[in-house]
Amino acid sequence: MKHEADVLQRLRDMILQGDLAPGQRVPEAHVAALLGLSRTPVRQALPVLAKEGLLVPAGARGFAVRAFTKAEIAEGVDARGLLEGYAAHVLAQRGVDPETQERLRDLLAQGDAIFAKRHLVAADERAYGEMNRAFHDTIVEAAQLPIVKGLLETLNRIPFASPEMIAFDRLGLEEMYDALWYSHRQHHQIVGAIVAGEGARAENLFREHVNNQIYSMSLRGEDNRRSPMARPMQPLAETRVPRSRKSKVPGL
Repeated sequence: MKHEADVLQRLRDMILQGDLAPGQRVPEAHVAALLGLSRTPVRQALPVLAKEGLLVPAGARGFAVRAFTKAEIAEGVDARGLLEGYAAHVLAQRGVDPETQERLRDLLAQGDAIFAKRHLVAADERAYGEMNRAFHDTIVEAAQLPIVKGLLETLNRIPFASPEMIAFDRLGLEEMYDALWYSHRQHHQIVGAIVAGEGARAENLFREHVNNQIYSMSLRGEDNRRSPMARPMQPLAETRVPRSRKSKVPGL
């Protein structure tokens, strides 16, 4: 069972990271060779991924990677904002335990370290994405809302709707720095509202925070047929992005 789950997760990652592009057919033999596996576990995994919405039928018995439109991705991000905002509201009202507070403050410190050098480097893409995902997951877990958690797990399978999918691009790097820095400042505001027990404020901040992800999508200039995973992301190497004097992201 663990082996089957591992195969499923590896295939999900290949789709979400762009190793299998939108519209690309997914032949069992080809995927099995890529993973170094027999065809059987791949054959079993493909229908599961189709039920999850990551694959679509192609041909008699084959599958292809589903191409999400920009509108669908934005819808997924909007829905995530509503659900995570609700989780933040509930957590603030119930009260947050000291262990969760410490975990959130540790994540804030990790984000602060990324922006302390006032420019971006290649490693920041993964570091910020992992920190951001952990921040969102920590709040949802602490809210103890199993139905909301399950719905979010489904939404996180939509390319770019997941909080860890922070994709840098060579176009608009300065704006991307501003967007991420602004987003992390919102992390601080959200934690402050939760700890203070301000449920409505925490919810509103969280919704605005998630909507910032749609803004970062617009900086990338995606058209309506290109998923952010239409191609593997190009590394930034050691490209330095000076912080602008004034954030261009509209704020509160």
